[in-house]
Amino acid sequence: SNGAPIPMAGVPYHAADNYLSRLIKLGESVAICEQIGDPATSKGPVERQVVRVLTPGTLTEEALLDSRNENLLLAICEEKGRYGLAYAEISSGRFIISELDNAELLKAELARLQPAEILLSETLLAGFEAFEKQLRKLPEWHFELKAAKTRLCEQFNTTDLKGFGCEGLDIAIRAAGCLVNYAQETHRTALPHLRQLSVEYSKDSIRLDPQSRKNLELERNLSGGIENSLISVLDRTATPMGARMLRRWLMRPIRDHKTLVDRQHVIQEFLEHNSFNDCHALMKSLGDIERILSRMALRTARPRDFMHIRRLLETLPELHQLLKSKQSTHLRQLDRQLGTFSELLLLLQQAIIDEPPVLIRDGGVIKAGYNEELDRLRDLHKNASGFLDQLEQQERHRTGVNTLKVGYNKVHGYFIELSRAHDITLPDEYVRRQTLKNAERYITPELKRFEEQVLSANEKALALEKALYDELFDKVAPELMALSQCSMSLAELDVLANLAERAETLDYVAPEFVNDAGIHIEAGRHPVVEVCQNQAFCANDLKLTAEQSTLIITGPNMGGKSTYMRQTALIVSMAHMGSYVPASKAIIGPVDQVFTRIGASDDLASGRSTFMVEMNEAAT
Repeated sequence: SNGAPIPMAGVPYHAADNYLSRLIKLGESVAICEQIGDPATSKGPVERQVVRVLTPGTLTEEALLDSRNENLLLAICEEKGRYGLAYAEISSGRFIISELDNAELLKAELARLQPAEILLSETLLAGFEAFEKQLRKLPEWHFELKAAKTRLCEQFNTTDLKGFGCEGLDIAIRAAGCLVNYAQETHRTALPHLRQLSVEYSKDSIRLDPQSRKNLELERNLSGGIENSLISVLDRTATPMGARMLRRWLMRPIRDHKTLVDRQHVIQEFLEHNSFNDCHALMKSLGDIERILSRMALRTARPRDFMHIRRLLETLPELHQLLKSKQSTHLRQLDRQLGTFSELLLLLQQAIIDEPPVLIRDGGVIKAGYNEELDRLRDLHKNASGFLDQLEQQERHRTGVNTLKVGYNKVHGYFIELSRAHDITLPDEYVRRQTLKNAERYITPELKRFEEQVLSANEKALALEKALYDELFDKVAPELMALSQCSMSLAELDVLANLAERAETLDYVAPEFVNDAGIHIEAGRHPVVEVCQNQAFCANDLKLTAEQSTLIITGPNMGGKSTYMRQTALIVSMAHMGSYVPASKAIIGPVDQVFTRIGASDDLASGRSTFMVEMNEAAT
């Protein structure tokens, strides 16, 4: 390139995932080229094309993703100091937009979402130095409003965007249009699983600034690991999509008391009937249905993905049986949303073998009895050995050579092999095919006819099997919307059964929400410290009211001041994800923000002393 050699390294294609994973983790993008022409009809080099560009935020491949964490692609657009945000998890089809009033709120959202890749305009680079590895700079015209609206309407197959409740959110729509365009370009195809747009409003959730998130050690401890973080204590989910939903609930505590009380009722019902373990036992073997459905929509699913869908559909009747006697309205709604798919289950039971290979390429995926022509071609190939044994005996008898062998290799096909020690007159139809050091190999018209028949049968069987496999995608496609609803309900059931198990095991209680200002906690405990230490945790009360809204806590080092403050923040956060909390009683009034600043760290690189850092954080 430009007169300079380009360094090159080859990797074996069957081990490519390992190398791709390492490149993606470094923040690189990788173009995948494949042969699209037919070698049989091509003169000269066979045509190749870039069929997919892998980038950190657009992955859907199972081997390249962490199953228990989201992998988000995020786009940011700015106008007059306001920010539009659009983020999507391409591997599951979730697509969300929001608008933020200032850069502080934007930083808080980025700390919550931890995107794998950030798209933004070349004019907007200042202030994003901390995310340098994730940034993708794009020209300003990628964020043009009219083009964004057109692109989104095409994506959702609608005439306008009114049905998504995003009127007036033009800055966010510009970001969303850019995101869809980028995702389509990298996948080199439509994205049928991005079916709708959800709007998030910052007023619906409790605000946590980046420093508070860090100090509360919600998902990472202060050293950057996951040990002794709140999520490490709370997460005992049975499925990867449940684990991701639990993290979303924890990182974005909501303020809608009705939703929170609905979740509490489900947990209560699981506890009363002691059915959370049965629920988890049924879900343990289901796999990552949410991401599998996205691969189905993109037609990149592998044979074992179909088996996971089949296993889910076989499990649904047992789940319905488990949930049918429940009283909670929300639990009955989740039960309805799981649905039943008897026709699809029958199709998958008839079409795919019980333990399919990893790839369709080598065949052996479609079940015997599913397609008559495929069975016929397979029989032809399978019965080859019987014909060859018969031919071998016939030719031994005809030539009088008992060591004569009929064999096959991939280069020369079928052959009759005779040792050179035998000096005999061969039948006229023996045509020499290959000479070896100690043997000669021959072909006869009969063997040639058989070879053509068998080899073409094998090729035809593989081609037919691939066509039948592609046809399965068409047959599953009409059910994808309902299956997607089913997978969301499964994830929520998993999270709620998980929270019930934690409440039972760790002795948590249901918090009560009131509309009067104040927080009243009796015998509150720090959820992480009580699990990590050997001696009994010393529980503490707390009473904050409209009249007494501030407490000053004093005491010696290692006396528990920070623990007391943090446990209050954690109890409030857990209550607002719908969880039970570590206390004997908790009554919580309206909460809109949680701030926690503990410990000091200077930021000398930016020329800020410890004191200056403390003042800035206190000002926030």
